[in-house]
Amino acid sequence: MPKRKEIVAERAPHKPGFTTFQLRLVSSILNSVLVEKKSLDKAYAYWFAKVKIPAVEQGFVIRHINAMFRRLSLFAEIANLKRPSDFERHINRLILAYYTVERWPWPEMDPDGMERSGLDKKVTAALEHTLFREGCPYWLEELGSRELKEAWPAERKALGEAAPRFIRVNTLKCTRDELASALSEEGVVTKSVKGVNTALEVTSNAALFRTVAFKNGLFEQQDAGSQEIAPFVEAAPGMRVIDACAGSGGKTLHLAALMEGKGTLIALDIEGWKLEDLKKRAKRAGAFNIDTRLIDSTKVIKRLHEHADRVLIDAPCSGLGVLRRNPDGKWSDPQPRMIELKKTQADILERYSLMAKVGGKVIYSTCSFLPSENHAQVQAFLEKHGYQFELEEEKSILPSSGFDGFYMARLKRIA
Repeated sequence: MPKRKEIVAERAPHKPGFTTFQLRLVSSILNSVLVEKKSLDKAYAYWFAKVKIPAVEQGFVIRHINAMFRRLSLFAEIANLKRPSDFERHINRLILAYYTVERWPWPEMDPDGMERSGLDKKVTAALEHTLFREGCPYWLEELGSRELKEAWPAERKALGEAAPRFIRVNTLKCTRDELASALSEEGVVTKSVKGVNTALEVTSNAALFRTVAFKNGLFEQQDAGSQEIAPFVEAAPGMRVIDACAGSGGKTLHLAALMEGKGTLIALDIEGWKLEDLKKRAKRAGAFNIDTRLIDSTKVIKRLHEHADRVLIDAPCSGLGVLRRNPDGKWSDPQPRMIELKKTQADILERYSLMAKVGGKVIYSTCSFLPSENHAQVQAFLEKHGYQFELEEEKSILPSSGFDGFYMARLKRIA
């Protein structure tokens, strides 16, 4: 059994703030995202591969960089960074603004014209502005208000908060209670999640992927809201099920568990590397009824027409429902590509739905809270194909619930 110290992922340094070494690393990661325009995930992957540091330090750095990005507009306002080009020249200001809000003593670094005296008043003034306080860029405020109307303020606030850490028990190998017990023996503290019987919330600062439980395939990291989608599919042992946009397989693996490894589960995707990742995850999970197939031509879909009892279409979307986990996404307005994205969603729903046999069901899902990507897409589809499909149920999960934002609709093929 690993020692407790080997699985603790986050621990504050001996004094508030970053060490000198961590400061250089934080500056490099911020530069990769804000100047070089890499995604935050890719920046983490690059720098943590290049700079080997213990999990304790990685966790601490990630937690605080994520916090910076969740409220980037607040720190930019305090640092007087008005244009994107300002970040290239003034990363230090951004870091010092974060130190000030966190009430950390300033580190020994070039202040770049910033003065600590009097800055508290600027912080107080910025925090009185709702959009700065909750880390909401203007484009998101306009879009959220337009789409969600009076429901938007609660969602805006939720998107400015840190995301809880959830895992899903792999019921092919153990129960939720057995998983909680196994993790407890490794020093990982968890609690059950009301309403989601496969979910545990990790409440300690744990390096989950270093645990024996993870290596043995007892769980996957997955938001509790995302864990509601596979049960919504109503897949059962012995069925023929297609996960049409499987990606790396988070929902595929959940479906395999619900099917108890019995029946056929076809995982499709247009990205071969994602399917290769899925194969590795499936082996670890003990999910051996998964058949991965690359969509490299339209023939792949046509060969599966009227084949499946269930078809899950987890469509490409804006991803706004998972902004808490991908906080850099707040600072990249997706609206210029939304027209094409919605066309893609409609096209995928129309073509992939034909893989369901008569009497079978199609489940359309997204990780977005925008009605224009969700209910509106389903309604447009039914207006065109109402003679073939009928809506059984739809469900929205909003970030204010404590989970990420998701939508799901289940359609039955009737002709």
